[in-house]
Amino acid sequence: MSASILSVATAVPGTIVTTADVKEYFPKAFNLDERRLASMYAVIDNARIHKRHMLFPLDYTITPRPLEQTTCEYKTHSIQLGREAAEFALTQAGLDAKDIDLIITVSCTGVIIPSLDAHLINLMGFRSDVKRLPITELGCAAGAAALGRASDYLRAFPEAHVLLISVELPSLTFQRDDSSPAHLISCVLFGDGAAATVLTGRAAGGLRIVDTLSHLIPDSLDAMGFDLKGSGFHIVLSRSVPKLIRDEIGVITDRLLQRNLLSRADLRFFLLHPGGQKLLSYIEEEMGLQETHTRSSWNVLSEYGNLSSATVLFVMKEFLSQPKPQPGERGLLAAFGPGFSTEMALLAWH
Repeated sequence: MSASILSVATAVPGTIVTTADVKEYFPKAFNLDERRLASMYAVIDNARIHKRHMLFPLDYTITPRPLEQTTCEYKTHSIQLGREAAEFALTQAGLDAKDIDLIITVSCTGVIIPSLDAHLINLMGFRSDVKRLPITELGCAAGAAALGRASDYLRAFPEAHVLLISVELPSLTFQRDDSSPAHLISCVLFGDGAAATVLTGRAAGGLRIVDTLSHLIPDSLDAMGFDLKGSGFHIVLSRSVPKLIRDEIGVITDRLLQRNLLSRADLRFFLLHPGGQKLLSYIEEEMGLQETHTRSSWNVLSEYGNLSSATVLFVMKEFLSQPKPQPGERGLLAAFGPGFSTEMALLAWH
């Protein structure tokens, strides 16, 4: 029993921010001395991010706004982008909204209650008895975690269809008065966007999820997350994150492979969350990979930056646009987030 990927679609806002734009606005947004500014310029130059998409032009993005206002902006645009991605995914899968049995919605960059799925059910004509699973607190790992929970559901109900929607708007978490290293780095890395995928337990050609694994690294709560304060979300991002992943990725991967009677030599393709260039480079070093194995991840990082939970779905879409694997070949999908945690999936091409 396995879950088949029927479609993957993405949607991004229209404002494009380039590397040059970021360098121009850093001294406007933050009061940094010459040394720190030069250090950030070096980070920007080495980030391997060519451009990102954001909701608003940078002049407005860096303008302080109360949490009430950014929450309203989050609600409006998460519904808009989530609907756009969901409609694309349903069309590509040849399905109607009423064919969906479970909707999983994912986001960590804003909170609305009722959740995004409830709004889309009313707007898009889903059945009133459709099951709902909103996931809000798994950060960048949530897209991969949602694929895992969709796969679990389809093992129990193989005739069902699942729609997974991830919307992340990290530009709304910008804090003008926060010049901490974590926040400055986040301003270099993160972009806005949404992604959706449709899965089924029925046999279908293409990409399939064979098995999944979740792993929480003990005593790593301070590595990544958000602190919610009066002005909104303040990012927590430790410099130790790439090393944490490098130290753990091989052991976790081997555990997933061994229980499926496989080894690393059996893996032919990789869909890895590109949290940043250092993280991705560390994974390549630890796993013995070349950039040919991780081209999809590097392409997404360059064109969109880190889209938090949606990133791994963007990587999946990019992978599906490239020459296809041979039938029976296996691959690995992995993403990382607060906890500190790893979510993995063993994939196969049929």
